[in-house]
Order: sequence, then C-alpha cells, then structure tokens
Amino acid sequence: MADEMSGGCACGRVRYTAKIADDEAYLCHCRMCQRATGSISIAFKNVKQSDVAWEHEPDWYDSSPIAERSYCRECGTSFGFRFKEGSENMDLTVASFDDPSRFKPMHHFGAESIHRAWLNTEGLKEMRTEDYQKLVDKWVDATGSFPG
Repeated sequence: MADEMSGGCACGRVRYTAKIADDEAYLCHCRMCQRATGSISIAFKNVKQSDVAWEHEPDWYDSSPIAERSYCRECGTSFGFRFKEGSENMDLTVASFDDPSRFKPMHHFGAESIHRAWLNTEGLKEMRTEDYQKLVDKWVDATGSFPG
C-alpha cells in the first residue's frame, strides 16, 4: 500500500502530495541535470504523474526538445523532471519532500558524467550549522533566533 508524502519549495508557494510505494530513489549525474541544478548530481524519486497532486501548480521550464522541469519561480526550488510525451511517470526531487530521510539511492543514472571524487565523501570533516558561530549570529541578528 502506498503512503502519501508531502513536499514543497523553500518559500511555501508550491506544495504537493505524492503517493509513494517504496523507498527506492536514484542519483542522476547527466549534464542536463547538472546544468539545471548547478550541482554534481540530483537525487530523484520516480513516481506516476497521476499520483502527484499539486496544491499550487509549479512553473515548468522547457529544458530540452524532449523534457521539461518543474520549479518555483519565486524561490527557485527544483521539483523534478518529466518527458513531454510518452511517459506516465515523472521524477520528484528527493530534497523537496518534507521528510526525505525515507529514500535510499538504488542506482546512478548518467554515469558518463559522474564526478567520482564526489561519490564517496566519507571521512571528510563534518561541520554542523549550529557550530558555525558567524552563521548563527547572522540568523539571530536578522530574526531573533537560529532556525532549528
């Protein structure tokens, strides 16, 4: 049985709910996704388009002759990718879900563009945001408290 999960953008303008049947997700490394997100890769959850209900329809960018990408025009959050024709499925960005912790990467796509140095970062120094005092001070000065 599918669970219903919600997600949305940074500013709250675009919200969605999606029926999720499993925990499988994947990382796409293709150059189109790298350019569209400005990142090394993007984590996607593949879902049926009919299983996604938008509370406020996102904006769509005609990203290539075969596909389009959803986003929020106010804050820039990327929601995913769908083919223009011939597919009942679409990809939602894992990080746009309210709680993305459920999802597990099952494979890589666009392997020809993988930046291998970024795949295994285990052992690199880890720093928590609340331990970076300059950032904490900026939040406190601007809003009176640190979000968390």
